[in-house]
Amino acid sequence: MEINEVKELLNQFNDSNLTEFDLREGSFELYMNKNQTSRQTLAPAQPEPVTETAAPVPAANTEAESAPTVTSTGEGQVITSPIVGIVYLQPSPEQPAFKSVGEPVKQGETVCIIEAMKLLNEITSEFDGTITEILVENEDVVEYGQPLFRIN
Repeated sequence: MEINEVKELLNQFNDSNLTEFDLREGSFELYMNKNQTSRQTLAPAQPEPVTETAAPVPAANTEAESAPTVTSTGEGQVITSPIVGIVYLQPSPEQPAFKSVGEPVKQGETVCIIEAMKLLNEITSEFDGTITEILVENEDVVEYGQPLFRIN
């Protein structure tokens, strides 16, 4: 399948009422998903106590960025993973981490990258603050909704 065909499919999917699309043609596989709720929410593997309600954040403006979920807690805000994938806390192995504990972060600033289906998705902060805790290790596999950063 040619890249222009994939782009056309993406545009048609984006303009449609579909929430999921899965295409398999020979060795080519394409999966698209517009769902805003977690599959964990629908059928949790193990129940967790909920102390406060999570509020979804509006989707990012570009296709290259994924909108994280922001959860308010007594200790600040928590950025959670918007997708399942491998988290990278630095742009490349030779470069320093995007953010470290104690560093300020501004809205729209990249805090990590999550690789999903061989696509790199930049995860950005939805608010200003200071990183108080990094809740994952570099190259961890993360689940949808898994906490990544705590920010005050």
